[in-house]
Amino acid sequence: MTEARYPYVHVDVPAEIADEVSSLLWDLGAQGLEERDDSTLTKGANGLTTLVAAFADENLAGEALCELDDAWNPRIEYVIGDAWRDEWKKHYRPFLLCEGVGVRPPWEAWGDLPADHVLELEPGRAFGTGLHESTSMVSELIGAHRDEIRGKSVLDLGCGSGILSFVALVLGATSAVTEDLDAEVLPVVLENAERNGLGARVTTRAAGVGDGGVKAPVVFANIEASVLIPFAEAILERVEPGGLVFLSGLLDFQRDDILKAYAPATLVDERARGEWIALAFRTPA
Repeated sequence: MTEARYPYVHVDVPAEIADEVSSLLWDLGAQGLEERDDSTLTKGANGLTTLVAAFADENLAGEALCELDDAWNPRIEYVIGDAWRDEWKKHYRPFLLCEGVGVRPPWEAWGDLPADHVLELEPGRAFGTGLHESTSMVSELIGAHRDEIRGKSVLDLGCGSGILSFVALVLGATSAVTEDLDAEVLPVVLENAERNGLGARVTTRAAGVGDGGVKAPVVFANIEASVLIPFAEAILERVEPGGLVFLSGLLDFQRDDILKAYAPATLVDERARGEWIALAFRTPA
């Protein structure tokens, strides 16, 4: 029997245009996208950011390749068979996400790391193992503001695996609404909520950040600047007056643009790690 071949388009780009090229790959028909840089388990090429885009078939991948700048070293690489689906699990071990909160995959015991709460997380195809700086920094900000989050509901925009909502819930939030444009990740959120005893406190919704609807006193948006900047007004409208909004998925050179876009709100806290930053804003009362 011939094993299946999965085509992936690879490009190597400077970090400052990674968001722009990611958007281009989605526009060209990518079904999934992985970003590799110095902060990820699989590194980017020669200090660059390597984007790996999955396509449904070789024809679509080939058509996309023709639209990409040769300077980005565009190429198609194939994965044969299905063993790759579990390859990443070799690198996913229990770890401390922020003060008092640890994360472990279902196939690993926690051990003796110090933590008041341990989340069991199986991200599946959803973004959010907690290993990336963008997720860990928002988790740190949630921990730093736990006293204000305690007793409040939270809204998680572009929720991925739901990890940020789970951190907030174990630190005292009452309930969470998790939204993602990709409806296929929402069952993953519910499964993880159930395995952590949080199922009754989590609601999922297939929606984009600009779709409106639910508001909350605490909002998370760990996405990327190409979404956070043009949808700044829509995101701020999702935050109740005097509430907190945590933004991540940002590179340090994008800080001024974010501050300008979210100018109606006040910057109250931030984190930086490598080239990544996370910012916390308070909306006007």
